[in-house]
Amino acid sequence: MKNIPRIFVSEKVESGKKISADKEIVHYLKKVMRTNDCLVFNSGDEFNAYLSEDSKYLIVGKKTCHIDPSNDITLYFAPIKKTDEMLNMATQMGISNIQPVITDRTVAQHINWTRMKKIIIEASEQSNRNSVPELLPVIKFDKMDKSNLVFADERAAYDKEFDKKLPNKIKHILIGPEGGFSDSEFAALDSAGAIGISLGKTILRAETAAVAALAKIIL
Repeated sequence: MKNIPRIFVSEKVESGKKISADKEIVHYLKKVMRTNDCLVFNSGDEFNAYLSEDSKYLIVGKKTCHIDPSNDITLYFAPIKKTDEMLNMATQMGISNIQPVITDRTVAQHINWTRMKKIIIEASEQSNRNSVPELLPVIKFDKMDKSNLVFADERAAYDKEFDKKLPNKIKHILIGPEGGFSDSEFAALDSAGAIGISLGKTILRAETAAVAALAKIIL
């Protein structure tokens, strides 16, 4: 299959529409990919498109038959030093929402969220999605809804037993910080009925844990 560039556009997409093409898009199509043809997407739909002769617009053509492979899972996570890697990989896994959570042991509290949004968009373009996950405002752990939640439970590495069955449809998953959850946070999760899942007997880095946990509930 021909490798056609995919471009996310923030405005509504429909056949026949002219969408302004900024310098970055023009450079990418003409200088990097050496083509005027592309696919544009937003809100679950994908359309054929091409760059106008004057390179000012993307001209939207027919809608493709490509179905958005995204799911409806929200990733709750404590920001880490490698937040960019985590969000890149989680976006490729098809999540719909991204919710940063400040926990007791969160150390990376000064994240460039504008840059993270760009990384999320690029990962969506690359991974054949027709939508981009929504990056939600940062909240504190004590303010988040802990019911109907599944979380990566590192206590599995210390022989904790897991006897709860996973619900058939999981929509919310939480990944802790680099230092793990504090005792009070474990207590809050347990008392709220949140379900811990084992990722094995080793302690995973947070970005690895996010992918492993998502793979466990998606695949």
